[in-house]
Amino acid sequence: MWTEKDKELIRLLQDDLPLTSRPYQAIGEQIGLTEEEVLAAVQRLKDTGAMRRLGVALRHREVGYTANGMGCWNVPEEKADEIGKIMAGFREVSHCYQRPRFEGWPYSHFTMIHGTTREDCEAVAKRISEATGITDYRLLFSTVELKKTSMRYFMEKEA
Repeated sequence: MWTEKDKELIRLLQDDLPLTSRPYQAIGEQIGLTEEEVLAAVQRLKDTGAMRRLGVALRHREVGYTANGMGCWNVPEEKADEIGKIMAGFREVSHCYQRPRFEGWPYSHFTMIHGTTREDCEAVAKRISEATGITDYRLLFSTVELKKTSMRYFMEKEA
């Protein structure tokens, strides 16, 4: 399914873009493609659904968003999709997931809320609660960031 050129391109697109006025030309030069061929390959990856988007990763702590609260929500199963969409619609929520419940842990929906203070995150959680009617929730705050990276694909396996 994937050619070696596809894999090379994906490896390069996972890194920071070259700081140049023609980043796709610079990427192409590294793997023997023209700028147009790189752009066509990126479009093909997008059209096939293999790639959803190219994005910028902002290191939120460095720009002042130092409070992160994981909202854990007890959402009734019959309202899972409806409530999940509402939660995901909040701009302060960067991640929104539904996961299985476990014995002693009734929470099925999880929202990562970012703010400049703990109080900011608590206020967003309260707004989510009001918008969804879900009052059974917990807000867990990060204390230390141990690792934060994006997934890497087609990389050489480490020994």
